[in-house]
Amino acid sequence: MTRDKSTLPQLFKGIALFTPGGDLIYGIDPSKQGRWHFHLCATLQEILDLPEPPHFLVPCYTATIDRWLDPRTQEVRTFAEAYPAVMRYQAVLNVIFGSGELIWKPAPWNEGLCDRMVLATYRSSFPQLWEDHDLIVRLDLSETAPLSYPEVAALQPPEIETQGYVLRLFIAGHSATTQRILQNLHEILEQYLHQPYTLKVIDVLTHPEQAEANHVSATPNLVKVWPHPVRRIVGDLDNVEKILQMLGVR
Repeated sequence: MTRDKSTLPQLFKGIALFTPGGDLIYGIDPSKQGRWHFHLCATLQEILDLPEPPHFLVPCYTATIDRWLDPRTQEVRTFAEAYPAVMRYQAVLNVIFGSGELIWKPAPWNEGLCDRMVLATYRSSFPQLWEDHDLIVRLDLSETAPLSYPEVAALQPPEIETQGYVLRLFIAGHSATTQRILQNLHEILEQYLHQPYTLKVIDVLTHPEQAEANHVSATPNLVKVWPHPVRRIVGDLDNVEKILQMLGVR
């Protein structure tokens, strides 16, 4: 694979997102406005027909490069770093970003988010990510408008018709009460929800960053991520009618 370096701007910020299977989607942004990883996740969802954007890949399978002008020396400098899981793709990164034989720096990562056992919990819901489709896609970020935080939180490509439901249940530790909630919720979903669904259980004690990202301040907290609109129930998960109304089946 070769790339005409003349097609790359002199100064830019680039971001590459890999999948566990080795597929790659990346973008080159001359305006350096940031948050482009959300667009990469949304596009990856569309290409691979995923139930939702795979944001969980970002803290583990990302590489970024920044080519900037040093105001003191007026020289173009480059800073590039990649998470440990994608360091083996340095040669590919150098080709797509036209960075020659640059040695990429290892980026620090969150062991709690990138633990193999944690990532494995997504495999049943996102099996396409663990397959190698020999995919290398460049997303034109210059035509993509920057997102505000509320838009990022609710990001879903409008042209994608996702079948089924995507639910998240936030809990605080595992106990007999938690087990009862899970059992009751499972029975409700199996009895009344006549569509495929994905229910992900997130312990806020183990993953406080996910609670913060999803604006969870109390548990138990059931969130309907898809289909839109996003809705949630806090605390009262024994009320069958309330759950059915949130799901839109009543």
